[in-house]
Amino acid sequence: MNNFLPFQIHGGADQGGGIADSVASLLTFFEDVSTHDSAGIFSALMPGISSMENIHPLLVHFPIAFLSTFFVLDVAGTLAKKQHWRNVAGCLLYLGAVAAIFTVTAGFIAAGSVPHGADVHAIMERHEHLGISVLTLAALLSVWRMGSGGVIRGGANSFFLILAGLLCVLMALGADLGGLMVYKYGVAVKAVQVPAADVHEHEHNHAHDHQH
Repeated sequence: MNNFLPFQIHGGADQGGGIADSVASLLTFFEDVSTHDSAGIFSALMPGISSMENIHPLLVHFPIAFLSTFFVLDVAGTLAKKQHWRNVAGCLLYLGAVAAIFTVTAGFIAAGSVPHGADVHAIMERHEHLGISVLTLAALLSVWRMGSGGVIRGGANSFFLILAGLLCVLMALGADLGGLMVYKYGVAVKAVQVPAADVHEHEHNHAHDHQH
């Protein structure tokens, strides 16, 4: 127990450093950023975004987060009879619908800008159809929710939640196909070949030496 604090500050076996090394690394990073001109600062701060051929992979996280949280919160609000929960869920639905518009638009632009073969094209077509379906359902549910003043009850609410659940299923299927294109076929990925001699292996040796 007495060795716990020094371990956290100076690091240990597989952590590659503790708080001290993390702070030093952060300071070094900002020092390096300050040496760039105005054009290179963004690339230094956001190297991942700067390396992307399109922003569709960046935008897609927003409708997934908004719409899935909307569904969970709306179901919970219905079961717990908490209308204020459902009011928050409604706001998330609207945000998810707006985010889906930008995401689907960026997806169509990306489809026409990245090279891909016939096998990937078939997957991409299904991915696009699912994306359009999610956007359509999100828009439909948003209009319904707004038209009802945010309050839907009885059988209509059950049907509303069924459609919301279907939206989440379609969204998950679309996300799966997106992952398939990236992680199996490498669509829009600029892979860097790493020599076998340079492969970094993480060690996971955990000491269980507790002093009382």
